[in-house]
Amino acid sequence: MAQETSREVGPVVLLGPPGAGKGTQAKRIMEHYEIPQVSTGDLLRENVARGTDLGLVAKAVMARGELVSDDLVCVMVRERLMQPDCHRGYVLDGFPRTAAQAGWLDALLDHELFDNSRPTRAWPIVIRLDVDYNQLLLRITGRRSCPTCGRIYNVHFQPPRADEICDEVHGTKLVTRNDDRLEVIQPRLTAYQEQTRPVADYYQRTGRLITVNGDLPMDDVTEQIYRILEDHHA
Repeated sequence: MAQETSREVGPVVLLGPPGAGKGTQAKRIMEHYEIPQVSTGDLLRENVARGTDLGLVAKAVMARGELVSDDLVCVMVRERLMQPDCHRGYVLDGFPRTAAQAGWLDALLDHELFDNSRPTRAWPIVIRLDVDYNQLLLRITGRRSCPTCGRIYNVHFQPPRADEICDEVHGTKLVTRNDDRLEVIQPRLTAYQEQTRPVADYYQRTGRLITVNGDLPMDDVTEQIYRILEDHHA
């Protein structure tokens, strides 16, 4: 599909558990529409690295082993969304994580980022990738990577030709990331359900939550998302 580099896309929020494919789909949306990804993790690291006032506060909080407050994250997000490259749209990564953040984002878009020359407010397009729990476990716990060339495999869906050995680098044994181990991923999935359900419920109440079947092949999921974005601005 050709790129759409002039269409106004608006804010895009992707919801979904670890392993649902949010990262892949976000990258495809960014490349297809040439809009930026706004990642709260990147914003924190950038502010800390640059030594901004916000970064110094965040660094001190993290040094104490505490979570950066909603207020601080929201200020960083607000500054980023004011940049010119976000005018046509952006993909939010890691935000909003709470219903309070979702409400704050709506207020920001309504009062500060709404251009009166536009006929409609740019409310977020919220897409949730629904994936069967057992499918998620297979996707995540089946992931293996080559420590030499970095190629990613899945022993269930895209296995190497020889068991646990890289196809590209002869004799190199594949490794499992610590984050992909069952004892690590199960608490992460539980935490996701507890933290993100209120966000999905918030957007459900506002009539803006769109669900996509994330069990489908990756390209089919992408096509569904493109159709949603096109229909939104038809």
